[in-house]
Amino acid sequence: MYTITSHTKTQAKRLNVVVKPSTNKGKKIDVYKSGKKVASVGAIGYGDFGTFKKQKGNEYANERRRLYRIRHNKTAKKIGSNSYYAYNLLW
Repeated sequence: MYTITSHTKTQAKRLNVVVKPSTNKGKKIDVYKSGKKVASVGAIGYGDFGTFKKQKGNEYANERRRLYRIRHNKTAKKIGSNSYYAYNLLW
């Protein structure tokens, strides 16, 4: 089971959404806005910024974030999409 990191909680406050562990067994978190579920993001088998930071340190996590953001920059621009929430909450 995935534990929501402090990084994700901080980002959720910034975006004015609530995050909870996902009810979808393949995803990390569910994103709620105004009490309504809007997305399930983060595949369980992959890392994210907060997890990498905790396990391998800040330098490694920053490099992984940089590479993730290069790969997903185009799809993350659509506000409200799953990619947008993954990009802004997990990375």
